[in-house]
Amino acid sequence: MTRIGIYFAAVQFLFVTCWTVYVIFLPQLAAQAGIEKKWVIWILMADQAIFTFMDFFIGVAADRVSRTLGRLGRLLVVVTAISCAAFLLLPLAAPSGSPVLFLALIAIWAMTSSALRAPPMMMLGKYVPTPRLPWVSTLTLLGMGIAGAIAPYLTVSLRGVDPRLPFALSSIALIVAVSAMLWAEKHLAAAAVATAHEPVAKKPVSAGVVLFFGAVALLGLGFQAHFALNSAPLYLRFAKPAELDHLMPVFWVGFNLLIFPACRANERFGGTVVMAAGAVIGALASALAAAAPSLELLLATQFLAGGAWAAVLMSAMTAAIAIGHVGREGAATGGLFALLAIATFTRMALVAAQLNKDPAVSAMLVWLPGFAWMVAGLLLAWLALRFRAPAPGPA
Repeated sequence: MTRIGIYFAAVQFLFVTCWTVYVIFLPQLAAQAGIEKKWVIWILMADQAIFTFMDFFIGVAADRVSRTLGRLGRLLVVVTAISCAAFLLLPLAAPSGSPVLFLALIAIWAMTSSALRAPPMMMLGKYVPTPRLPWVSTLTLLGMGIAGAIAPYLTVSLRGVDPRLPFALSSIALIVAVSAMLWAEKHLAAAAVATAHEPVAKKPVSAGVVLFFGAVALLGLGFQAHFALNSAPLYLRFAKPAELDHLMPVFWVGFNLLIFPACRANERFGGTVVMAAGAVIGALASALAAAAPSLELLLATQFLAGGAWAAVLMSAMTAAIAIGHVGREGAATGGLFALLAIATFTRMALVAAQLNKDPAVSAMLVWLPGFAWMVAGLLLAWLALRFRAPAPGPA
């Protein structure tokens, strides 16, 4: 299973890198297409709105395709090929000066790129034995974490580069990687415990499930506020703007290193328990970061916050798969990704409205992550205690 996890990590790394390249060059390409700079944030918000709908829709569709056709890999390769083609054409279409063509390509890319979010996790949930899920999920998320860590350096290194080159390289690399999805699915199916004849779960959506996804929404909002809105201003209290490229990745370094002990904890205590612990630790780390008296302490708290987010995200993946088992893994993980997209949309909407520049709002935002994460952590702790398996009685 380690090879499969590494493969999915590579796919997620390339997928997130494509998004980074897109965000770096979008203002330049939009200007070439005749779109004013003020609309760029609204385009990004539209992307997140599309992700919100498509993540859940494609997750549900993946469940149905898997039940009827048995295999999903071929369809993922076809949809990803369409996505990469649209992505590749963006820097070629922008100089034409046609906003309609440019926005249409963005819409196609956004809709089809959701195929690499929930469906791969559905595939893991379908085939990977439950005890191995935390490990494979850890490796998969490691690809996202590494891509997040190198994003600032990528931004610096791509300044002044012709956008056609990074768009072409990232598109080609991603479709080549996804082409191996057929191998991955075949390998997973061959190694899996037979589950093909298990009936599809028909469990009603319980209050516990609703509360779990409510906690996920709070955690997503807390992450967006902490990393995307608060981190840079916190660093600028002690560092110069030019140093941010070297400081911002500390969060992702913590994510990539501490996700491994979080995985071991997940295997021992379960996903909900580790999610709750990660949320509480993240809340404390965020609060300490807001009050940090020195750069050294701020770096330590950012490292810890990144590790806490790793524990939360990895455990949320395994918990969502468990909620959807059997036959609804795509819908459950699609719902998870959709909620994270809503959190990103909310953060962008706040920036678009320039509320983050309001002194009263910015003062509140400093403490929002800690509050959101703590509430989510306490909610998850209650769920873990409420629905924990009863201890076995004496023989």
